[in-house]
Amino acid sequence: MADLGTPSQTIEILQKHHFHLQKKYGQNFLVSKHVLEKIAETAELTREDTVLEIGPGIGTMTQYLAERAKKVIAVEIDQALLPILADTLSDYANVTVIHADILKLDLTALSKERNEGRPFKIVANLPYYITTPIILKLLESHAPFESITVMVQKEVADRMQARPGGKDYGALSLAVQYYAKPEVTLHVTPSCFIPRPSVDSSVIRLIRYERAPIPGVDEKKLFSVIRASFGQRRKTLANSLANASDLSLTKERVQSALEGFGWSLSIRGEALTLEEFEALCAVLFSKS
Repeated sequence: MADLGTPSQTIEILQKHHFHLQKKYGQNFLVSKHVLEKIAETAELTREDTVLEIGPGIGTMTQYLAERAKKVIAVEIDQALLPILADTLSDYANVTVIHADILKLDLTALSKERNEGRPFKIVANLPYYITTPIILKLLESHAPFESITVMVQKEVADRMQARPGGKDYGALSLAVQYYAKPEVTLHVTPSCFIPRPSVDSSVIRLIRYERAPIPGVDEKKLFSVIRASFGQRRKTLANSLANASDLSLTKERVQSALEGFGWSLSIRGEALTLEEFEALCAVLFSKS
């Protein structure tokens, strides 16, 4: 089977199957062997691993994964790509393609059914318009995985690994860093794709913590506070939390909590660490 990691081979396959790009799926096909090899290397695959690939497209990355892993389960939402995948992956007996929406798929059940309940290593070249919902679903649903190696818009990767105080730091940074250690391994230019996107990309690996960094926390309350804190970045933390309808907190309670930590009432959410948000959440919802 031809290596799809070149512009000519990708165009040949698309023309062979008379495939037309679906704008609603944000399709950009990777055509750089160097980047493909770097993604597979970053994922640290072994012959004992089962890979869950999200959005295999025409099977370019899938081929690289199948050469390195024990098994690849590729989840593709676009039905029009299924005949192409049947063609390009016909030589790989260790690949299973599932036609499904990853946001609606029960990954715990899939792990039990296809991987004896063991965690996956997830690899994906995600459509930029839906990157954040997919990442958050994987993290917040406690889906069974060891790591996520993913190509995303550079701006999103910067937000995932941002630290307190910067313009990129926000709810996504805190959600990712609560569950996993983020590490950017490669920056990718638009010339590595067909068609070329209008933005630069990054490969980022999220290595899941065996235990959450803050044991015993009420995750639902914690992330409700975090989302409210960044809902309107120009607002102070006191106003953001007091005005959040789903938190039902009085202005007095919020101000008292902030003053109890010795924080200014003009402080904003981007100044707080994950641990400080957890401490704040505990005080805001204490029964005393």
